[in-house]
Amino acid sequence: FFQAEDGIRDYKVTGVQTCALPIFHRLLPVAEKPHSFVYFITVHNDSDVEVTLLHRKWVVTHADGQTDVVLGDGIVGQTPTIAPGGTFSYNSQHLIPGPRAVATGAYLGTDALGRRVVTRIPPFKMLVPSGR
Repeated sequence: FFQAEDGIRDYKVTGVQTCALPIFHRLLPVAEKPHSFVYFITVHNDSDVEVTLLHRKWVVTHADGQTDVVLGDGIVGQTPTIAPGGTFSYNSQHLIPGPRAVATGAYLGTDALGRRVVTRIPPFKMLVPSGR
């Protein structure tokens, strides 16, 4: 039913760290993008000030070289504020048309001192299991 691919990766910028875990999921595809991946993200605030995440940017590169860029406000409908030492976790989904893709991106926000914060989403692979 589920297959984890590529494990957890960490990337740390400005004291905020993001971990990603993609899992192949067969139940939610659509015709033009038949391969569904649910991913789980945890953002850790390792800085000494509160951080608010306001925007997101995803870049998904498909097996055929096509790139989709998704920009938007908030993260799954929220603008989370993360206390020092705290975390924000969520899961969502990417649909891909081919046998593999790589997703990466960033969260953009501010800290309690008004400084801009950019937190990278580490690249993670989405590989469709053979025979799917």
